[in-house]
Amino acid sequence: MDKQPVLFEDLGIIPYQEAWDYQEILLKKNVTIKTTARAQTTSPDPFHTSTVHHLLFCEHPPVYTLGKSGHMSNILISEEEMERLGISFYRSNRGGDITFHGLNQLVGYPIFDLEKFHTDIGRYLRNVEEAVIQTLQHYGIKAGRSAGETGVWIDADKPGAERKICAIGVRCSRWITMHGFAFNINTDLDYFSHIIPCGIANKKVTSLEVELGRKVEMDEVKTKLKESFAAVFSIQLI
Repeated sequence: MDKQPVLFEDLGIIPYQEAWDYQEILLKKNVTIKTTARAQTTSPDPFHTSTVHHLLFCEHPPVYTLGKSGHMSNILISEEEMERLGISFYRSNRGGDITFHGLNQLVGYPIFDLEKFHTDIGRYLRNVEEAVIQTLQHYGIKAGRSAGETGVWIDADKPGAERKICAIGVRCSRWITMHGFAFNINTDLDYFSHIIPCGIANKKVTSLEVELGRKVEMDEVKTKLKESFAAVFSIQLI
């Protein structure tokens, strides 16, 4: 079977709400296509439904986002303090708890029709993790998973040394995904000190810069991550 086409867009630095609105537009277009197809036939072939896959890359100005299962108690500063520090705050409709997005962090939003891949959210999440894990391998960093904790971790099996380098939180409607991952590249990690990241206490957050001891070119990481996504999901980025 030919590789499925995925439309890639680099949105650059974009406010969180603007990127969220754009994702909602793309998701709703695909949901409408699927709803119409189902109304026309009792058993449409998902591979012949004209939904469109998208992969969006971007960076956000400083913002905390709280997922549907999140707890406000995991935010350790007041709204006034957030305003003073220039940090926005949003309650998101993604899964997961509290996280931070900021400059020099690579945020990715796959808008994928999973009926054209596999209708398994767990498998989808593992594949997103795998794309990041393979990207880190390029830099000589061995990363993996932490049991029961979505995301990409370094030294997850070493108590006291565990550190998360990529957070993941998604939403899925009619098997169309949105939201995605936040991969710390040259990210200012001080912002994480004001929250309990992903609601997981006593575990650290890290970045590619910290692990390598040097700044990393964002465009280089984007290229490697795109290659990993294409390999893991067997897609062609356009």
